[in-house]
Amino acid sequence: MSDVVEGDAHEDRYARVSSVEQNLDLQRDALQKTGCETILVDKASGTVAARPGLEKAKELLRAGDTLVVWRLGRSLQDLIGWVLYLEEHGVALESLAERIDTATSTGRLTFHLFGVLAAFERNLIRERTQAGLAAARVRGRLGGRPSALEADKQAVAVQLYRERKLTMAKICAMMGISKPTLYAYVRAAGDAI
Repeated sequence: MSDVVEGDAHEDRYARVSSVEQNLDLQRDALQKTGCETILVDKASGTVAARPGLEKAKELLRAGDTLVVWRLGRSLQDLIGWVLYLEEHGVALESLAERIDTATSTGRLTFHLFGVLAAFERNLIRERTQAGLAAARVRGRLGGRPSALEADKQAVAVQLYRERKLTMAKICAMMGISKPTLYAYVRAAGDAI
């Protein structure tokens, strides 16, 4: 991942690509059209939460500033978190890709609608999950992943482990389970691993 922060005394611009191989030209051009002057570059995996370039932008931002970005968040939740942080510090956000500008009334409304829709979606998922679990309980099933082995076979696996005559790999292959599953059975039986 490569991050670019560009800015002057009152506005910081931030661009991110999802891999080192991607080119920042599109983002850089779009940000320069808005008046960017300074560039900071980060190189890290897209899964890394720490973004030193963005952290540097945080240091430079002051109340009344606008953080102009190509695209800030990897998800709506990430974007919401950033906007809340910026709002707490009196900083507006303009996202060129998402066409959000929290310095305007329309931009704030749009952003808040996204936040409400995200919360609605989370609630729907939770409600569906709870309804599915309730329906399964009515039919006599409990939620969660079923046990890989019945209790008597778990006891055999633990006994083989205790005897130490077979390797872990051999026990797991014989029982058709993974090492973490065998370790869980051993721990459940009260043995130290």
